[in-house]
Amino acid sequence: MATEAVVAEEAPAEEAAAEPVIDSGNTAWIIVATALVLLMTIPGLALFYAGMVRRKNVLGTMMHSFATVALVSILWVVAGYSLAFSGGNWFIGDLDKMFLSGVEVGTLSGTIPESLFMLFQMTFAIITPALFIGAFVERVRFMWLMAFSGLWLLVVYAPVTHWVWGGGWLATLGAVDFAGGIVVHTTAGITARVTAIMVGRRTGLPQHLMLPHSPVLTLAGAGMLWVGWFGFNGGSALGANAGAGSAILATHMGASAAALVWIMLERIKVGKP
Repeated sequence: MATEAVVAEEAPAEEAAAEPVIDSGNTAWIIVATALVLLMTIPGLALFYAGMVRRKNVLGTMMHSFATVALVSILWVVAGYSLAFSGGNWFIGDLDKMFLSGVEVGTLSGTIPESLFMLFQMTFAIITPALFIGAFVERVRFMWLMAFSGLWLLVVYAPVTHWVWGGGWLATLGAVDFAGGIVVHTTAGITARVTAIMVGRRTGLPQHLMLPHSPVLTLAGAGMLWVGWFGFNGGSALGANAGAGSAILATHMGASAAALVWIMLERIKVGKP
């Protein structure tokens, strides 16, 4: 009887120990990674695009990225996060977490606060519509772009995120997307292609070539994207672990190789890197 009593007392203790607890190291790293991913959009993409347009459109082009950050952030809190990561069905989540309902100070997602997980995922939701802006920069009105980006976030990005990362139908089929190859880049690429076709060719091309306003700004933006990608890919491990280190190493080596190849192609094409 005494042995049974000891076992009965130990069982609740073991169950309590099995409950997830916050990991300060993982939390600290994801905070840094979140900041790095946001850096990719503002000022990274803002500078990258601004350098490639005509002088008269520099400020407007940069404002596209800044306004996208503000708009998507609000929509993500209102409904986007819930549609992507709450229950729902195989196609889309429900609205149980609308306005972050249930996301309290002590609520965890794995070993990090759920509020931090939500914020990290928000930066992915921000940069994705910012990526396809380059397909029609200088060719659409500002308010049209805002309306399109907001609607796209809820109708395209949130459902696809749910399919892959929120337990939807692609997840049940075994699809693995470590850092947004499907959720971010495939959706942004397809959207850019379709929208560019709908908007049509730029007036005056190819007869009148429109040279970039400032390659210096583009280079500065590219540098910020390079550094920010450490958080984008490394943070996708959702912890300060070997997976994060491996992702950062692969990211840096891939970028280094691509930079050297680009320099060689420029040397061959125009005579100087």
